[in-house]
Parts: sequence; C-alpha cells; structure tokens
Amino acid sequence: MTHYVGAIDQGTTSTRFIVFDRAGAVVACAQREHRQIYPQPGWVEHDAEEIFAVTCAVIDEALAGASLRPADLAAVGIANQRETAVVWERDTGRPLHNAIVWMDARTDALVAEMAREGGQDRFRDATGLPLATYFSALKWRWLLDRLPGAQGRAESGELLFGTIDAWLAWRLTGRHVTDVTNASRTQLMNLATLDWDDALLAAFGLPRAALPAIRSSSEVFGPCRAPLEGVPLAGLLGDQQAALFGQACLRPGQAKNTYGTGCFLLMNTGEKPFRSQAGLLTTLGYKLGDAAPVYALEGSVAIAGALVQWLRDNLGLIKSASEIEALAAGAPDNGDVYIVPAFSGLYAPYWRSNARGIVAGLTRFADRRHIARAALEATAFQTRDVVDAMTRESGVAMREMRVDGGMVVNELLMQFQSDILGVPVVRPRTIETTALGAAYAAGLAVGYWGSTEDIEENWLAERRWQPAMDEARREKLYASWGKAVTRSFDWVE
Repeated sequence: MTHYVGAIDQGTTSTRFIVFDRAGAVVACAQREHRQIYPQPGWVEHDAEEIFAVTCAVIDEALAGASLRPADLAAVGIANQRETAVVWERDTGRPLHNAIVWMDARTDALVAEMAREGGQDRFRDATGLPLATYFSALKWRWLLDRLPGAQGRAESGELLFGTIDAWLAWRLTGRHVTDVTNASRTQLMNLATLDWDDALLAAFGLPRAALPAIRSSSEVFGPCRAPLEGVPLAGLLGDQQAALFGQACLRPGQAKNTYGTGCFLLMNTGEKPFRSQAGLLTTLGYKLGDAAPVYALEGSVAIAGALVQWLRDNLGLIKSASEIEALAAGAPDNGDVYIVPAFSGLYAPYWRSNARGIVAGLTRFADRRHIARAALEATAFQTRDVVDAMTRESGVAMREMRVDGGMVVNELLMQFQSDILGVPVVRPRTIETTALGAAYAAGLAVGYWGSTEDIEENWLAERRWQPAMDEARREKLYASWGKAVTRSFDWVE
C-alpha cells in the first residue's frame, strides 16, 4: 500500500522534493539551489539541464533520508516557477539555449513593438494579461529570432517549447504536456477555450507544433522514469496557483500571498474569469480533471526575497538571508529610507518595464540597519499596492491574508505586513504550501485524497499577526512609499 504523495517544487532559486502524508504533514524533504546566470543587466537565465539534475538529486536525497522507495508514493506532482521559457530538441532532449527566466527583461523592445498596434492591453481580453517582458511567448519569439534555423525546426515539430513544468514532465515521462495554469502564463492560451489561440500564435509567430498539449492540473499524465520509476505524474500547477490550492483557497474571495523570490497575491474568483481594469492579471487558478476551471485574480511583484539575496550577494551587507531580520530589528523604523526594487521593471499594478530600482530618502543618519529594514518593508509596501488594487476591483475588503513562502519565517516582516495592511496576517501550520498544492493535485487524481473537503480540513493556522500601527502612521508611511515609486518610473528611455 502506498502511504504518501511526493511533490517537486521547482522554484526560481532552488528545487525541493517533499513527501507528504494524508494530513498534509511533511514526511521527507530535500532542497538544493541552482545557478543564477546574468549575461548582462536585466537578463536572467537558468541552465535547464542543471535544473533537471538538481531535481533528480533532491528526489534521491529526500527518499533516502526517510528510507522510502518510489513504490511508497501514490503519485507525484510538480509546482514550478512560471513563465520561464525552454526550447529543446524533440529527438535528443537537448536544450538549445539557457532557459530565459520569468523576470528577464530582454524582450522590452519586442513589447514596445507589439504594443504599437493595439496598445499594451491588445491581448488582455483573450489572455487576461498585458504585453510585458514577464510572459513566455515573447521569450520564445526572442529565441527563435536568434537561434539559426530554429523557426523552421519549430514549425516542423523538431523543436519543443515548454515552461519548466513541461520540461520536467518531458524528462520524467516522455510526454509533452502542460496544465492550464502554466499555459495561461504564456500569453498564448485563450481563457475561454483553454486552448492555444490561433490568432495569438499568428501574432507572435509561434507554431502550434512546438507547444505542449494543455491538460487539467489534476490527472494522470503518465508513469515516471527514474528516479521516480513507475510513480504516476498526476499533478501540474504553476507555483503560485499551487500555493493557492495548498492554502485551501477553494472558495471565491479567498486569497493568499506567497513571499518568495517575487511576491504573488492570488484571489479565487470562481468559475468565471474576472477582467481587471486596475493592472491585475486574470489567470487560471486550477482545473481538477473534468470539472469546470477555477479562475483567479493575481497581483505579481517581481522582487521580494530576491532583494534580500541582492543585499547578501551583491552588496555583502549580510552573510546569509536569515541575518536580515536581526539587522533590521536594530533600528526602530526605516529612518525615512525606501527601496523600490524595480530590478526588472515594476509589475502589478504599475506594469512599468522601463522602471529601475532606487534607494530614496538617504541622509547621513541612515546606516545598514535602515537599508535592511527598508528592504523588508519594500515587500510589504508592494503587497499593499496589490491589495488596494484588488479591493477596488473586486469590491471585497480583505478580512485576513493567508501567507506562505520562505519569507514568512521573518516575524518582523509579517508584523509590518499586518500593520501596513491593517488586517490580520495568518501563517498556516504547513508553510510549504506550494509543494503541498502540487501534492494535493496529484493525490486527488489517484484517489489518495477523496475530495477538496479533505484539503480544507487539513488547513490549520499556526500563527496570526494583528495590526498594531495607528492609521495615521500607516498612511504616512504608505504615502512616502508612493513618492519613492514614482521616482523609479521611466528610468530607461
């Protein structure tokens, strides 16, 4: 009898393999980082072969650490960094180029070129997305324009496109598949039909023959090869949608915020897509087998935990990410210092690809403690930007925010987040909700969990932060943040 479900959580900076039991508790876990490749300013790449090698390594490590075999797993699911684009050869499986990462800004000129006809929102009705460097279609277009003979090879089906879920699924099962959540982030899938859209394919000049089949988020895609020999791959979800599912936000109006490399707030909007007029994204939340799709409204922030990494790796301000809380706590406030981390432009709700990062409000009084505090507060302020836009659009005031991701262990940040929002912030018992969501999708497909009611019953709060800041101070700080944001606009001509 199989007792557990596994999940591959392939993120922007690292990959985890986690094994869960029926209560949603972690049984085994292993994690490894992979390289971040920066060919020039604004460009970010990953080695897709390295990602697969790291994935295999953490699977072996986690299973061995808990004395488990693949046969002990009922199914496995994948949650993945979204929009990151890979092109590989069908026959050999060899990637033709490093993967272009979701936050990469090299397609900025292509965005401007395509926006000349119909503006930045020319594809929003069909896809729920504005034209931006964020999404996969223009990354594939950029690759085909620069790899000799690639256009013809893609049209003949000799080359395959995929986001990271499709790449891992291909390597593990030999099937070229993606799910609706990941497909909805390419800017090539129609939200109504849940299929690749011929008009969009023509506009981007991308061939259908190179694209994976679009499937639901929870179904059996096929048996895995080593290192998960024989285990059914049965769940695929973009990482933020996986966190929404893992947080049991299964009813319209429920929302979660994930604090990772970036910061992503998603609200379940039910079985009909909600069209945003305030810079938010309309996206797929999940689709379980043959059931109706569930949509979500999303606010995406490009740089959150990545700002802490920048302080560590580029400035040497801290030696490890965990040090930032103690350093920031050494100052009673931010000393009127604000960091706008527009390293790849600004995402929701601004969508300013020509914005660049700034540090504002510096005086001789400011020191490394204030810089550290401003870095943490930047994540909370950006979240407030998204929450305000979502509240205006949906007409539903947020009563509490469910949070997950690596940064939620930072209690200073969580308290400031509650303060600047004026609502409780709630951390669940299991903070690995991204992996848990992928495990739930896989487990539901094979009957390991009977229904989504089991998921709701598993969700338990572990810590709750209440707002403790008076409204006048809250709004003064937020107004100063707003001034700093405007200073970052139009930095790149």
